[in-house]
Amino acid sequence: MAVAPAEGVSDAELLAMMAGVQAGSEHPLARAVCARAAADGIAAQPAEAVKALPGRGVSGEVGGQRITIGSSRLLEESGAAAGALGATAHELEAAGRSVSWVIGADGADRAARVLGLVGFGDRVKPGAAAAVAALRAQGRLVALLTGDNAGAAAAVARDLGIDKVFSGRLPADKTEIVSALRRDGHVVAMVGDGVNDAPSLAAADIGMAMATGTDIAMHTAGITLMRGEPALVVAALDVARATMRKIRQGLFWAFVYNVVGIPLAALGWLSPMVAGAAMAASSVSVVTNALLLRRWRPPVK
Repeated sequence: MAVAPAEGVSDAELLAMMAGVQAGSEHPLARAVCARAAADGIAAQPAEAVKALPGRGVSGEVGGQRITIGSSRLLEESGAAAGALGATAHELEAAGRSVSWVIGADGADRAARVLGLVGFGDRVKPGAAAAVAALRAQGRLVALLTGDNAGAAAAVARDLGIDKVFSGRLPADKTEIVSALRRDGHVVAMVGDGVNDAPSLAAADIGMAMATGTDIAMHTAGITLMRGEPALVVAALDVARATMRKIRQGLFWAFVYNVVGIPLAALGWLSPMVAGAAMAASSVSVVTNALLLRRWRPPVK
């Protein structure tokens, strides 16, 4: 994690403010900041009136100053000038890092000024590339929807072989993209784990949430993956396809028994005893076929 304070602000002061505002957040970047502050022996400054800014960041009061932490979009909306840190941010983004700006506002006019920035380097999960490759091998279009900057999103997409990238998107933007894909005739499965993903999880044909994510994402999604393993997305689709195959097979055999048995019974060629045995055999064959699903195992142990 790269820490770049503005002139007149030290690394320790910047991290103390950020850790205070983000102390109660579940976001991975917030956890990284708090972990870095703890590792450096920096105590978080007490923060009040902390609130999330969906798709943008978080803000809170620290020592009478309003501290806002978030994306480049948030910086533009605040009206604060990036100054000399603009070049640093550009270099970090070009290197594929996520950038969070720290903006302070105090005094009667509450004029906003940049206090510093932090660059985060995301490590792609080991199984992510294999999961994307497996989805593409099945003929599926894989897209990345993120609120992160274009440089970081492009770097991840390049490493994983993702087909389409939508970067710098707010929660409403993600929802609209999912809806647009559905209007174009695609069946959309959305995978997410954060608060900002909840609207698009609800808008998709099927939402998949990671159990390592937020509660609201899990409550919104139709499927919860019990581990943060990308390969489980492929496994979920595989078991769903296997389940539908068993349903169709069960319907087929049920119809076969009825199509053969009903005409024979109508003609009086089928005794009640044989008809009862055939009905039982129909149920047994359907249930036995369905129970074969218990032999299915996901690729991830």
